[in-house]
Amino acid sequence: MNLTVLAASGQTGIALTRQALRRGHTVTAIARDPKRIALPDSPNLRKVAGDVNDAAGIAAVVDGDSVVLSALGTDRAGTLLTGARAVVAAGPRRVIWLGAYGTGQSAEVAGEAAGMLAKVLGDRLADKVAADNTVLAAGGTVFHAGMLTDGLESPRRRTVGLEAAPPLDLAAKVSRETVAAAMLDEAEAPGFPGAVALPLAE
Repeated sequence: MNLTVLAASGQTGIALTRQALRRGHTVTAIARDPKRIALPDSPNLRKVAGDVNDAAGIAAVVDGDSVVLSALGTDRAGTLLTGARAVVAAGPRRVIWLGAYGTGQSAEVAGEAAGMLAKVLGDRLADKVAADNTVLAAGGTVFHAGMLTDGLESPRRRTVGLEAAPPLDLAAKVSRETVAAAMLDEAEAPGFPGAVALPLAE
């Protein structure tokens, strides 16, 4: 498949790109500074400079054959929605977006901890929810992950829908490698189009 990884220089973006190449896909890895995509050159890897604030630049890289996997994260409100709109407007075949468990559609099933998370996120919460909704409305899949950590892919990992979501435990962790694997599974065999999915370590 032709996969496009957004925010490919971050830790989750690196995991997505590395695993996608390992699975035999062709990857266009987008980052503001492609030199920070810390992976060796490969015939199946194209490193491209791109910024979600430049919708024309995103559209120049993403086309109707692209499956976009986004690891975009930010400390500044507004960036996620801008990015979601830019990606959707570019017209890819599918979008698989990384969000946060306990926000938007998963807030109710997450339980009491969702309220604590909302306080931490502050004005970024509305941005996250709006970005998620933009992707979902376009038929994309949004992965609501718990607290991310380094570490190996969980051998007991699984992906569930909101109907099977456990309460949010802010002390529980899920590795970026586990999340990346779940997102790539979805790219290869769509199970949650237009829906929120949860990548769980076990």
